[in-house]
Amino acid sequence: MILYPNAKINLGLNVVGRRPDGYHDIETVFYPIGLCDVLSIEPSATCTDYSFSTGGIPVGGDAEDNLVVKAYRLLQRECALPPVDISLEKRIPFGAGLGGGSADAAFMLWGLNELFALGLSADRLEQLAARLGADCPVFVRNKPVFATGIGNVFSPISLSLEDYTLLVVKPGVHVSTAEAYSRVTPRRPAESLAQLLARPVDEWRGRVVNDFEESVFALHPQVAAVKETLYRAGAVYASMSGSGSAVYGIFREPPAGDVAGAFAGCFVAEIPPTP
Repeated sequence: MILYPNAKINLGLNVVGRRPDGYHDIETVFYPIGLCDVLSIEPSATCTDYSFSTGGIPVGGDAEDNLVVKAYRLLQRECALPPVDISLEKRIPFGAGLGGGSADAAFMLWGLNELFALGLSADRLEQLAARLGADCPVFVRNKPVFATGIGNVFSPISLSLEDYTLLVVKPGVHVSTAEAYSRVTPRRPAESLAQLLARPVDEWRGRVVNDFEESVFALHPQVAAVKETLYRAGAVYASMSGSGSAVYGIFREPPAGDVAGAFAGCFVAEIPPTP
């Protein structure tokens, strides 16, 4: 079985309160995009547990620390799973705010459920995914959602960017999520994010905000520079995704000129409109 775990972007991200447990309440829209890893899962004829190989962007670290293997271990404790051969080709960059690792984990749960006919419902898969990470459950149904709580309470939202070209740019900067949260002052916006996103995309600039940008841009000016370059290239809206460091631009027409040259040294992915 070959699966294509996809990234997400955040359309707006408001940090609205700090919880007694130390986490933060947020409101955001998770929007799936067509930047994908490649995940292969097959019953193994050679190992007694699992094998795990990787390619593409170097993964590194111990296999047991990878979210894909953690997903296998989690489901192994829930169900009787046979040995599997797992292969992961990473195309979604790490430390970007694009949810690549979370997507890999959620797709692993879904894939095992399908491959071995486990009969787990989408609700149950979301519950299991939540044990792997706050962003993981959104990739089970993999649709745009308005998220509240710590990003784990979903409401459907009617929103489509299918007619736009997206440009995702990640500079060579790592942003610590914990540090990003520590530098944000929670506050409730004057106008709800859902109301703002109901406006035309052309009206989002200056209204739909990511609360992490202020502190991240101050620490890492090159991230702010990416956003400004996207606007100069013709984006109708641009924003950092999550706590960064990836920034995306939404374009009515594909950006002209030497896009790669404008972002030398950065990871760049252009995602065309959906046919």
